[in-house]
Amino acid sequence: MNSDDSKTWVEISQENLLHNVSQFRQRIGESVKIAGVIKSNAYGHGLVEVAEIIQEKVDWIAVDSIDEALLAKEKTDKTVLILGYTIFERLKEVVENGFHQIVANAETLEKLARISRKVGKDVYVHLKIETGTSRQGIWYADLDKFLELIEKNSFLKLAGVSTHFANIEDTTDHSYAERQLENYKQAVKHIEDKGFCSFIKHTACSAAAVLFEETHFDMIRLGISLYGMWSSTETQVSASQKSVDITLKPVITWKTRVAHLKELPAGTSVSYGCTEKVAINTNVAVLPIGYWDGFDRGLSSVGSVLIRGQKCRVIGRVCMNMVVVDVHHVKDIQLEDEVVLLGRQGSEVITAEEIAGKIGTINYEVTTRINPTTKRIVK
Repeated sequence: MNSDDSKTWVEISQENLLHNVSQFRQRIGESVKIAGVIKSNAYGHGLVEVAEIIQEKVDWIAVDSIDEALLAKEKTDKTVLILGYTIFERLKEVVENGFHQIVANAETLEKLARISRKVGKDVYVHLKIETGTSRQGIWYADLDKFLELIEKNSFLKLAGVSTHFANIEDTTDHSYAERQLENYKQAVKHIEDKGFCSFIKHTACSAAAVLFEETHFDMIRLGISLYGMWSSTETQVSASQKSVDITLKPVITWKTRVAHLKELPAGTSVSYGCTEKVAINTNVAVLPIGYWDGFDRGLSSVGSVLIRGQKCRVIGRVCMNMVVVDVHHVKDIQLEDEVVLLGRQGSEVITAEEIAGKIGTINYEVTTRINPTTKRIVK
């Protein structure tokens, strides 16, 4: 697959992706499993492409939905864990395909029990404990109801017990996360005291895996940092303070082409709303991408792209399918020149963090919102 017939495309660095996995393998050791989290189109990088690349280097694959699980199954023979909610009508597919399912409500567990009895096949559930994130999660006081349901049905297998940290990556004060960890340990002890054993314990996201060995348990869920991005500046600072030696390499480069070149006379308004005028005679390039592609409208008049190794500012509003950029300083620019929207070109680079800062969000959203129909090319 190549980019010759594409107006915009994403390039995925296989080398960098595997490098990031190896960094975490060194961090956690050989006895702890790695679940490669490829939900939401692998954080925008391409679920199918990433699954193929990492399947020999991770132990599990984690996704959000049954549809993602089915896609992943086509490309990997690893155990697939569904982290998100599966509607009742599709739980049979979970059982039939041998997927593992996070469970946080009794109704789902009861439905899985009925399905597993009917088809005569084991179903693997992971109970998610409410420790302080206030999303999915089973209250400690309600645990026994779930354990009793599992005990009564021989087809229900308690394969894992998990939780998720609410405030481990947005701060350098990790006292809240430490309380969550203690709540989780209390729940695990209760489950074990009830006679359950051999289930996988997993709590660690990327930030937790970097910062706290005590969160590793039996498996980490490697998400954002699989793709070479830090969970946050605070996580990077905390890692430095703890002398944790991890080097992350960004995996994604997002590109388009120059679709039109023109000179605008001084005083000419640019794009919708006439929100910006050029002060002097200005050469501009029109790029065939916009907010449909995931190039955020918030980048209007503040975003940048790279053309021939130079930063070029967005002029006026980002449109649904087009963007205008200032190229007055770019020599020898031509139609269909390669443009980098995210990534490196020559000595210049545009990072997800830089874009996130301009539109008031996080690096996760910048990559995840790249249109999933955009071609992904493994390099």
